[in-house]
Amino acid sequence: MPNRRLAGARAPIGVPALLLVVAVVLAACGGTPSASPRSSGGPSASGGTPASPAATPSPSPTPEPTPYYTNPPDADLAALIPATVGGQTVTIPSPADFSYTPGDIGEAYGDIGLRFRALQVAYVPRPHALSLFAMRVEGDPVTTEELEPYLAGAGQYVGIHALDRKPWELKQIAGRLAWVRPEDNATAAGTMIYTWATDGYVFLMIGTDDALNQAMFAALPAQPAPTPTPRPSRSPAASGSAAGSAAPSAEATASGG
Repeated sequence: MPNRRLAGARAPIGVPALLLVVAVVLAACGGTPSASPRSSGGPSASGGTPASPAATPSPSPTPEPTPYYTNPPDADLAALIPATVGGQTVTIPSPADFSYTPGDIGEAYGDIGLRFRALQVAYVPRPHALSLFAMRVEGDPVTTEELEPYLAGAGQYVGIHALDRKPWELKQIAGRLAWVRPEDNATAAGTMIYTWATDGYVFLMIGTDDALNQAMFAALPAQPAPTPTPRPSRSPAASGSAAGSAAPSAEATASGG
């Protein structure tokens, strides 16, 4: 039976024997092996590894806007809203007294709504009911025309459930622009909705008395309607030359031509 302890302790002889042969051959040649040239990527003369070039940092992405579901008081925004309109008292509650936030109403305005940073509501109680939502927009100002993709959502937010874009019209009211939409079967008779934007604000209003709606619209900031470009008129010189060429000359008249 073989001795397992001896078998396990027996060292391999292949590697030491090979090293001994190499040493004898080198001694017979009378020299030491010359150092092979180092490649450019090998260790440096000091024994260290050369530092690799620093990686170029990639630019960090610009953070995307996120909706705000808190509503800090905004005294300047509240100050835009008149205390009375059309002979009616306007109630302007503190943000602590209503539960709406910029993020809530912002869902109706898509990418623009992500930039809403403050919300102020106001209302006129019945019988001339009117509700107003005023939003401060962060970043570049928004134009009234840019609200068009979000009209259906704005209508739905205030209870208009016929989500067809067609009933909305871009109107000029006293030289200023607003999107306006009439009632549908889900609203009281005479209901009108307005939404518009200007100078870093977006407004949404719904009311059953359109005279009161228009009085509130007139009291708030709004985008001026574009001034029509006048049609070019003919210059007096051109008109005179045209008239002169059409009339017979004095010489022709005198000669009977």
